[in-house]
Amino acid sequence: MDKATIRSLTRFFTLLAVAVAVGLLQGDVELYLLLALCGYLLWHLWILYRFEAWIKAGAKIDAPDLPAVWGELVSYIIRLKQRSRERKRRYKSLIKEFRKSSAALPDGAVVLNDKNTILWFNKAAGSMLGLKKASDRGQQIMNFVRRPEFVDFVEQARPGGRLTLAAPHQPGHHYSMELVPYGSQQRLLLVKDITREVRVESMRRDFVANASHELRSPLTVLTGYLDAMANDQSLDKEWGKPLKEMATQAERMTAIVDEMLVLSRLEAEENNALEMVDVDVPALLEAIRAEASAGPGIGSDLKLELASYAHLLGVEADLRSAFNNLVENAIKYTPAGGRVVMRWEADADGARMSVSDTGVGVEAGDIPRLTERFYRVDKGRGRDQGGVGLGLAIVKHVLQRHGAELEIQSQPGEGSTFSCRFPADRVLSS
Repeated sequence: MDKATIRSLTRFFTLLAVAVAVGLLQGDVELYLLLALCGYLLWHLWILYRFEAWIKAGAKIDAPDLPAVWGELVSYIIRLKQRSRERKRRYKSLIKEFRKSSAALPDGAVVLNDKNTILWFNKAAGSMLGLKKASDRGQQIMNFVRRPEFVDFVEQARPGGRLTLAAPHQPGHHYSMELVPYGSQQRLLLVKDITREVRVESMRRDFVANASHELRSPLTVLTGYLDAMANDQSLDKEWGKPLKEMATQAERMTAIVDEMLVLSRLEAEENNALEMVDVDVPALLEAIRAEASAGPGIGSDLKLELASYAHLLGVEADLRSAFNNLVENAIKYTPAGGRVVMRWEADADGARMSVSDTGVGVEAGDIPRLTERFYRVDKGRGRDQGGVGLGLAIVKHVLQRHGAELEIQSQPGEGSTFSCRFPADRVLSS
Protein backbone atom coordinates (compact mmCIF):
# COMPACT_ATOMS: atom_id res chain seq x y z
CA MET A 1 0.00 0.00 0.00
CA ASP A 2 1.51 3.35 -1.06
CA LYS A 3 1.77 6.49 1.09
CA ALA A 4 -1.07 8.35 -0.68
CA THR A 5 -3.52 5.55 0.09
CA ILE A 6 -2.39 5.43 3.72
CA ARG A 7 -2.88 9.19 4.04
CA SER A 8 -6.37 8.97 2.51
CA LEU A 9 -7.39 6.19 4.88
CA THR A 10 -5.94 8.10 7.83
CA ARG A 11 -7.97 11.20 6.93
CA PHE A 12 -11.15 9.14 6.50
CA PHE A 13 -10.87 7.35 9.85
CA THR A 14 -9.87 10.61 11.58
CA LEU A 15 -13.02 12.25 10.20
CA LEU A 16 -15.10 9.36 11.49
CA ALA A 17 -13.45 9.57 14.92
CA VAL A 18 -14.14 13.32 15.15
CA ALA A 19 -17.77 12.77 14.09
CA VAL A 20 -18.22 10.09 16.75
CA ALA A 21 -16.65 12.30 19.44
CA VAL A 22 -18.86 15.28 18.58
CA GLY A 23 -21.88 13.01 18.42
CA LEU A 24 -21.16 11.67 21.89
CA LEU A 25 -20.90 15.20 23.22
CA GLN A 26 -24.15 16.26 21.51
CA GLY A 27 -25.95 12.97 22.19
CA ASP A 28 -26.60 12.01 18.56
CA VAL A 29 -23.77 9.90 17.10
CA GLU A 30 -25.71 8.67 13.99
CA LEU A 31 -26.51 12.21 12.87
CA TYR A 32 -22.92 13.43 13.06
CA LEU A 33 -21.61 10.26 11.33
CA LEU A 34 -24.12 10.82 8.53
CA LEU A 35 -23.10 14.49 8.23
CA ALA A 36 -19.41 13.50 8.15
CA LEU A 37 -19.93 10.90 5.43
CA CYS A 38 -22.05 13.26 3.34
CA GLY A 39 -19.41 15.96 3.65
CA TYR A 40 -16.67 13.51 2.72
CA LEU A 41 -18.65 12.39 -0.31
CA LEU A 42 -19.36 15.97 -1.47
CA TRP A 43 -15.65 16.79 -1.12
CA HIS A 44 -14.71 13.84 -3.35
CA LEU A 45 -17.40 14.77 -5.86
CA TRP A 46 -15.92 18.26 -6.08
CA ILE A 47 -12.44 16.80 -6.63
CA LEU A 48 -13.88 14.42 -9.26
CA TYR A 49 -15.52 17.39 -11.06
CA ARG A 50 -12.16 19.24 -11.21
CA PHE A 51 -10.43 16.06 -12.36
CA GLU A 52 -12.98 15.48 -15.15
CA ALA A 53 -12.74 19.09 -16.29
CA TRP A 54 -8.95 18.78 -16.56
CA ILE A 55 -9.19 15.50 -18.51
CA LYS A 56 -11.67 17.00 -20.99
CA ALA A 57 -9.67 20.19 -21.46
CA GLY A 58 -6.51 18.28 -22.30
CA ALA A 59 -3.52 20.61 -22.55
CA LYS A 60 -5.63 23.80 -22.41
CA ILE A 61 -5.50 24.13 -18.61
CA ASP A 62 -2.87 23.32 -16.04
CA ALA A 63 -3.11 20.17 -13.98
CA PRO A 64 -5.12 20.73 -10.75
CA ASP A 65 -3.43 20.42 -7.38
CA LEU A 66 -5.48 17.60 -5.87
CA PRO A 67 -4.90 15.90 -2.50
CA ALA A 68 -3.92 12.32 -1.65
CA VAL A 69 -4.83 9.58 -4.12
CA TRP A 70 -6.27 12.06 -6.61
CA GLY A 71 -2.94 13.87 -6.75
CA GLU A 72 -1.15 10.58 -7.44
CA LEU A 73 -3.65 9.79 -10.19
CA VAL A 74 -3.05 13.21 -11.79
CA SER A 75 0.72 12.64 -11.65
CA TYR A 76 0.36 9.20 -13.22
CA ILE A 77 -1.78 10.54 -16.08
CA ILE A 78 0.75 13.34 -16.70
CA ARG A 79 3.53 10.73 -16.95
CA LEU A 80 1.41 8.67 -19.39
CA LYS A 81 0.82 11.76 -21.53
CA GLN A 82 4.52 12.51 -21.59
CA ARG A 83 5.33 8.94 -22.64
CA SER A 84 2.61 9.06 -25.29
CA ARG A 85 3.96 12.35 -26.67
CA GLU A 86 7.45 10.86 -26.77
CA ARG A 87 6.20 7.76 -28.60
CA LYS A 88 4.27 9.92 -31.08
CA ARG A 89 7.35 12.02 -31.67
CA ARG A 90 9.41 8.89 -32.38
CA TYR A 91 6.72 7.44 -34.62
CA LYS A 92 6.42 10.69 -36.57
CA SER A 93 10.17 10.73 -36.99
CA LEU A 94 10.18 7.12 -38.22
CA ILE A 95 7.29 7.78 -40.61
CA LYS A 96 9.07 10.87 -41.92
CA GLU A 97 12.27 8.91 -42.52
CA PHE A 98 10.30 6.06 -44.12
CA ARG A 99 8.57 8.46 -46.49
CA LYS A 100 11.88 10.06 -47.42
CA SER A 101 13.53 6.69 -48.09
CA SER A 102 10.53 5.31 -50.00
CA ALA A 103 10.35 8.47 -52.10
CA ALA A 104 14.01 8.00 -53.03
CA LEU A 105 13.45 4.41 -54.20
CA PRO A 106 13.59 4.00 -58.00
CA ASP A 107 11.02 1.18 -57.79
CA GLY A 108 7.32 1.68 -57.13
CA ALA A 109 5.62 0.38 -53.98
CA VAL A 110 1.87 0.23 -53.35
CA VAL A 111 0.25 -1.08 -50.14
CA LEU A 112 -3.06 -2.88 -50.80
CA ASN A 113 -5.60 -4.30 -48.37
CA ASP A 114 -7.34 -7.66 -48.75
CA LYS A 115 -9.84 -6.07 -51.17
CA ASN A 116 -7.07 -4.66 -53.40
CA THR A 117 -7.78 -1.11 -52.25
CA ILE A 118 -4.86 1.35 -52.28
CA LEU A 119 -3.77 2.31 -48.76
CA TRP A 120 -0.46 4.01 -49.58
CA PHE A 121 2.02 4.40 -52.45
CA ASN A 122 5.38 6.07 -52.97
CA LYS A 123 6.34 8.70 -55.53
CA ALA A 124 7.76 6.21 -58.04
CA ALA A 125 4.55 4.15 -58.01
CA GLY A 126 2.52 7.31 -58.54
CA SER A 127 4.57 8.19 -61.61
CA MET A 128 4.53 4.65 -63.02
CA LEU A 129 0.85 3.88 -62.47
CA GLY A 130 -0.59 7.38 -62.75
CA LEU A 131 -1.65 7.65 -59.10
CA LYS A 132 -2.38 10.89 -57.23
CA LYS A 133 -1.74 11.25 -53.51
CA ALA A 134 -5.08 12.58 -52.31
CA SER A 135 -7.80 11.33 -54.60
CA ASP A 136 -6.58 7.83 -55.45
CA ARG A 137 -6.16 6.37 -51.98
CA GLY A 138 -9.09 4.17 -51.11
CA GLN A 139 -9.70 3.12 -54.72
CA GLN A 140 -9.00 -0.31 -56.21
CA ILE A 141 -5.68 -0.72 -58.01
CA MET A 142 -7.46 -2.34 -61.01
CA ASN A 143 -9.08 1.04 -61.77
CA PHE A 144 -5.67 2.36 -62.82
CA VAL A 145 -4.21 -0.68 -64.63
CA ARG A 146 -7.04 -1.98 -66.80
CA ARG A 147 -5.38 -5.07 -68.24
CA PRO A 148 -6.90 -8.59 -67.97
CA GLU A 149 -3.52 -10.16 -67.17
CA PHE A 150 -2.95 -7.64 -64.36
CA VAL A 151 -6.41 -8.25 -62.89
CA ASP A 152 -5.75 -12.02 -62.88
CA PHE A 153 -2.32 -11.44 -61.34
CA VAL A 154 -3.71 -9.33 -58.47
CA GLU A 155 -6.77 -11.47 -57.76
CA GLN A 156 -4.96 -14.81 -57.86
CA ALA A 157 -1.90 -13.49 -55.97
CA ARG A 158 0.28 -16.55 -56.42
CA PRO A 159 3.19 -16.58 -53.91
CA GLY A 160 6.40 -15.49 -55.62
CA GLY A 161 4.54 -14.78 -58.86
CA ARG A 162 5.75 -12.07 -61.22
CA LEU A 163 4.13 -10.25 -64.12
CA THR A 164 5.82 -8.41 -66.97
CA LEU A 165 3.54 -5.74 -68.38
CA ALA A 166 3.73 -2.93 -70.92
CA ALA A 167 3.54 0.36 -69.01
CA PRO A 168 -0.09 1.60 -68.87
CA HIS A 169 0.84 5.32 -68.76
CA GLN A 170 4.31 5.37 -70.36
CA PRO A 171 4.32 3.99 -73.94
CA GLY A 172 7.45 2.05 -74.79
CA HIS A 173 8.19 1.11 -71.19
CA HIS A 174 7.82 -2.27 -69.49
CA TYR A 175 7.30 -3.07 -65.81
CA SER A 176 7.94 -6.13 -63.70
CA MET A 177 5.40 -6.54 -60.89
CA GLU A 178 5.48 -8.68 -57.75
CA LEU A 179 3.03 -9.08 -54.87
CA VAL A 180 4.45 -9.64 -51.37
CA PRO A 181 2.43 -10.35 -48.17
CA TYR A 182 2.63 -7.28 -45.96
CA GLY A 183 1.29 -6.64 -42.45
CA SER A 184 -2.14 -7.92 -41.44
CA GLN A 185 -4.36 -8.79 -44.41
CA GLN A 186 -2.26 -6.52 -46.64
CA ARG A 187 0.00 -6.92 -49.65
CA LEU A 188 2.82 -4.87 -51.09
CA LEU A 189 2.83 -4.41 -54.87
CA LEU A 190 6.39 -3.83 -56.10
CA VAL A 191 6.79 -2.26 -59.55
CA LYS A 192 10.15 -2.18 -61.32
CA ASP A 193 10.97 -0.55 -64.66
CA ILE A 194 12.65 -3.24 -66.81
CA THR A 195 12.51 -1.35 -70.11
CA ARG A 196 16.26 -1.62 -70.62
CA GLU A 197 16.30 -5.37 -69.93
CA VAL A 198 13.38 -5.93 -72.30
CA ARG A 199 15.11 -3.96 -75.07
CA VAL A 200 18.37 -5.88 -74.59
CA GLU A 201 16.48 -9.19 -74.65
CA SER A 202 14.62 -8.11 -77.79
CA MET A 203 17.93 -7.19 -79.45
CA ARG A 204 19.35 -10.59 -78.48
CA ARG A 205 16.35 -12.43 -79.91
CA ASP A 206 16.49 -10.42 -83.13
CA PHE A 207 20.22 -11.09 -83.47
CA VAL A 208 19.81 -14.84 -82.93
CA ALA A 209 16.89 -15.02 -85.36
CA ASN A 210 18.65 -12.98 -88.05
CA ALA A 211 21.95 -14.82 -87.64
CA SER A 212 20.15 -18.17 -87.83
CA HIS A 213 18.31 -17.15 -91.01
CA GLU A 214 21.53 -15.87 -92.60
CA LEU A 215 23.35 -19.12 -91.78
CA ARG A 216 20.77 -21.36 -93.43
CA SER A 217 21.61 -20.33 -97.00
CA PRO A 218 25.40 -20.92 -96.86
CA LEU A 219 24.81 -24.18 -94.97
CA THR A 220 22.44 -25.36 -97.67
CA VAL A 221 25.03 -24.54 -100.34
CA LEU A 222 27.80 -26.30 -98.41
CA THR A 223 25.67 -29.38 -97.84
CA GLY A 224 24.77 -29.52 -101.52
CA TYR A 225 28.40 -29.34 -102.66
CA LEU A 226 29.45 -31.91 -100.07
CA ASP A 227 26.77 -34.33 -101.29
CA ALA A 228 27.88 -33.77 -104.89
CA MET A 229 31.54 -34.35 -104.02
CA ALA A 230 30.71 -37.49 -102.03
CA ASN A 231 28.88 -38.95 -105.06
CA ASP A 232 31.63 -37.96 -107.52
CA GLN A 233 33.26 -41.24 -108.61
CA SER A 234 36.23 -39.42 -110.12
CA LEU A 235 37.26 -37.94 -106.77
CA ASP A 236 40.22 -39.50 -104.99
CA LYS A 237 39.06 -42.04 -102.41
CA GLU A 238 41.25 -40.40 -99.77
CA TRP A 239 38.70 -37.59 -99.68
CA GLY A 240 35.95 -39.95 -98.53
CA LYS A 241 36.58 -39.69 -94.79
CA PRO A 242 37.11 -35.88 -94.68
CA LEU A 243 33.98 -35.34 -96.79
CA LYS A 244 31.94 -37.57 -94.49
CA GLU A 245 33.18 -35.66 -91.42
CA MET A 246 32.40 -32.31 -93.06
CA ALA A 247 28.92 -33.53 -93.98
CA THR A 248 28.34 -34.64 -90.39
CA GLN A 249 29.42 -31.26 -89.01
CA ALA A 250 27.34 -29.40 -91.60
CA GLU A 251 24.33 -31.49 -90.61
CA ARG A 252 24.99 -30.70 -86.97
CA MET A 253 25.21 -26.96 -87.69
CA THR A 254 21.96 -27.17 -89.63
CA ALA A 255 20.31 -28.83 -86.61
CA ILE A 256 21.61 -26.03 -84.36
CA VAL A 257 20.27 -23.35 -86.70
CA ASP A 258 16.88 -25.07 -86.96
CA GLU A 259 16.52 -25.35 -83.19
CA MET A 260 17.67 -21.76 -82.67
CA LEU A 261 14.97 -20.65 -85.11
CA VAL A 262 12.37 -22.65 -83.18
CA LEU A 263 13.48 -21.02 -79.93
CA SER A 264 13.42 -17.56 -81.52
CA ARG A 265 9.89 -18.17 -82.77
CA LEU A 266 8.71 -19.35 -79.34
CA GLU A 267 10.27 -16.32 -77.64
CA ALA A 268 8.84 -13.91 -80.22
CA GLU A 269 5.35 -15.37 -79.63
CA GLU A 270 5.74 -15.42 -75.84
CA ASN A 271 3.28 -12.58 -75.17
CA ASN A 272 0.88 -13.46 -77.98
CA ALA A 273 -2.36 -15.33 -77.38
CA LEU A 274 -2.13 -18.95 -78.46
CA GLU A 275 -4.55 -20.34 -81.03
CA MET A 276 -5.59 -23.42 -79.11
CA VAL A 277 -6.98 -26.50 -80.85
CA ASP A 278 -8.00 -29.98 -79.80
CA VAL A 279 -4.80 -32.07 -79.94
CA ASP A 280 -5.17 -35.85 -80.07
CA VAL A 281 -2.20 -36.65 -77.84
CA PRO A 282 -2.40 -40.48 -78.09
CA ALA A 283 -2.31 -40.26 -81.91
CA LEU A 284 0.50 -37.70 -81.75
CA LEU A 285 2.58 -39.91 -79.47
CA GLU A 286 1.97 -42.95 -81.68
CA ALA A 287 3.21 -40.97 -84.70
CA ILE A 288 6.33 -39.89 -82.77
CA ARG A 289 6.97 -43.48 -81.68
CA ALA A 290 6.62 -44.80 -85.24
CA GLU A 291 8.91 -42.13 -86.65
CA ALA A 292 11.57 -42.65 -83.94
CA SER A 293 11.44 -46.45 -84.30
CA ALA A 294 12.06 -46.17 -88.03
CA GLY A 295 14.97 -43.81 -87.54
CA PRO A 296 18.58 -44.89 -88.14
CA GLY A 297 20.76 -46.11 -85.30
CA ILE A 298 18.05 -46.81 -82.71
CA GLY A 299 19.43 -49.45 -80.37
CA SER A 300 16.84 -49.32 -77.58
CA ASP A 301 13.36 -50.75 -77.24
CA LEU A 302 10.80 -47.91 -77.63
CA LYS A 303 7.31 -48.48 -76.23
CA LEU A 304 4.17 -46.37 -75.79
CA GLU A 305 1.82 -46.86 -72.83
CA LEU A 306 -1.59 -45.18 -72.96
CA ALA A 307 -3.31 -45.02 -69.58
CA SER A 308 -5.73 -42.42 -70.97
CA TYR A 309 -7.09 -41.30 -74.32
CA ALA A 310 -7.68 -37.71 -73.22
CA HIS A 311 -6.84 -34.85 -75.58
CA LEU A 312 -5.14 -31.52 -74.84
CA LEU A 313 -6.07 -27.96 -75.68
CA GLY A 314 -2.89 -26.58 -77.23
CA VAL A 315 -0.71 -25.97 -80.28
CA GLU A 316 -0.05 -29.30 -81.98
CA ALA A 317 3.20 -28.32 -83.74
CA ASP A 318 4.74 -27.03 -80.50
CA LEU A 319 3.65 -30.10 -78.51
CA ARG A 320 5.05 -32.37 -81.20
CA SER A 321 8.38 -30.52 -81.04
CA ALA A 322 8.54 -30.80 -77.23
CA PHE A 323 7.55 -34.49 -77.04
CA ASN A 324 9.83 -35.40 -79.93
CA ASN A 325 12.81 -33.72 -78.25
CA LEU A 326 12.25 -35.73 -75.07
CA VAL A 327 12.03 -39.00 -77.02
CA GLU A 328 15.13 -38.21 -79.11
CA ASN A 329 17.14 -37.37 -75.97
CA ALA A 330 16.08 -40.60 -74.29
CA ILE A 331 17.10 -42.65 -77.34
CA LYS A 332 20.45 -40.84 -77.70
CA TYR A 333 21.54 -41.43 -74.12
CA THR A 334 20.22 -44.99 -73.71
CA PRO A 335 22.79 -47.67 -74.58
CA ALA A 336 22.00 -50.48 -77.01
CA GLY A 337 19.68 -53.04 -75.46
CA GLY A 338 18.08 -50.45 -73.16
CA ARG A 339 14.44 -49.44 -72.93
CA VAL A 340 12.55 -46.18 -73.52
CA VAL A 341 8.90 -45.87 -72.45
CA MET A 342 6.51 -43.10 -73.44
CA ARG A 343 3.47 -42.85 -71.15
CA TRP A 344 0.30 -40.73 -71.32
CA GLU A 345 -2.09 -40.52 -68.36
CA ALA A 346 -4.74 -38.13 -67.04
CA ASP A 347 -6.77 -37.65 -63.85
CA ALA A 348 -8.77 -34.98 -62.03
CA ASP A 349 -5.59 -32.95 -61.37
CA GLY A 350 -4.50 -32.77 -65.01
CA ALA A 351 -2.48 -34.83 -67.48
CA ARG A 352 1.06 -36.17 -67.63
CA MET A 353 3.24 -37.18 -70.56
CA SER A 354 6.44 -38.88 -69.42
CA VAL A 355 9.45 -40.39 -71.14
CA SER A 356 11.44 -42.90 -69.06
CA ASP A 357 14.68 -44.53 -70.09
CA THR A 358 17.32 -46.92 -68.75
CA GLY A 359 20.15 -44.70 -69.91
CA VAL A 360 23.21 -43.18 -68.28
CA GLY A 361 21.24 -40.83 -65.98
CA VAL A 362 22.18 -37.40 -64.63
CA GLU A 363 23.71 -36.24 -61.36
CA ALA A 364 21.33 -34.35 -59.03
CA GLY A 365 23.46 -31.19 -59.20
CA ASP A 366 23.11 -30.99 -63.01
CA ILE A 367 19.31 -31.39 -63.16
CA PRO A 368 18.42 -27.69 -62.50
CA ARG A 369 20.62 -26.62 -65.44
CA LEU A 370 19.41 -29.12 -68.03
CA THR A 371 16.97 -26.64 -69.61
CA GLU A 372 19.67 -24.00 -70.14
CA ARG A 373 20.68 -23.38 -73.73
CA PHE A 374 23.70 -25.35 -74.94
CA TYR A 375 24.18 -26.90 -71.48
CA ARG A 376 25.51 -30.45 -71.51
CA VAL A 377 26.36 -32.65 -68.56
CA ASP A 378 29.15 -34.23 -70.61
CA LYS A 379 30.14 -32.04 -73.56
CA GLY A 380 32.08 -34.79 -75.30
CA ARG A 381 29.24 -37.26 -74.97
CA GLY A 382 26.75 -34.69 -76.24
CA ARG A 383 28.76 -34.07 -79.40
CA ASP A 384 29.25 -37.80 -80.01
CA GLN A 385 25.49 -38.30 -79.81
CA GLY A 386 24.79 -35.38 -82.12
CA GLY A 387 23.10 -33.23 -79.49
CA VAL A 388 23.16 -29.44 -79.78
CA GLY A 389 22.01 -28.56 -76.24
CA LEU A 390 18.79 -26.76 -77.22
CA GLY A 391 16.19 -29.52 -77.06
CA LEU A 392 15.24 -29.16 -73.39
CA ALA A 393 15.23 -25.36 -73.68
CA ILE A 394 12.60 -25.74 -76.42
CA VAL A 395 10.64 -28.17 -74.23
CA LYS A 396 10.67 -25.68 -71.35
CA HIS A 397 9.38 -22.81 -73.53
CA VAL A 398 6.61 -24.93 -75.06
CA LEU A 399 5.41 -26.13 -71.66
CA GLN A 400 5.45 -22.62 -70.20
CA ARG A 401 3.24 -21.42 -73.04
CA HIS A 402 0.80 -24.24 -72.25
CA GLY A 403 0.77 -23.56 -68.50
CA ALA A 404 2.63 -26.84 -67.91
CA GLU A 405 5.74 -27.82 -65.97
CA LEU A 406 8.72 -30.05 -66.68
CA GLU A 407 9.72 -32.46 -63.90
CA ILE A 408 13.00 -34.38 -64.05
CA GLN A 409 13.94 -37.43 -62.02
CA SER A 410 17.24 -39.19 -62.65
CA GLN A 411 19.77 -41.55 -61.11
CA PRO A 412 23.28 -41.92 -62.59
CA GLY A 413 23.62 -45.32 -64.20
CA GLU A 414 19.94 -46.18 -63.76
CA GLY A 415 18.10 -43.85 -66.12
CA SER A 416 15.86 -40.78 -66.18
CA THR A 417 12.21 -39.79 -66.34
CA PHE A 418 11.16 -36.49 -67.94
CA SER A 419 7.53 -35.60 -67.20
CA CYS A 420 5.35 -32.89 -68.74
CA ARG A 421 2.53 -32.01 -66.32
CA PHE A 422 -0.45 -30.17 -67.80
CA PRO A 423 -3.13 -28.42 -65.70
CA ALA A 424 -6.68 -29.75 -65.62
CA ASP A 425 -8.08 -26.83 -67.63
CA ARG A 426 -5.99 -27.98 -70.63
CA VAL A 427 -7.32 -31.55 -70.63
CA LEU A 428 -10.18 -32.51 -72.96
CA SER A 429 -12.10 -35.76 -72.84
CA SER A 430 -11.48 -38.09 -75.77
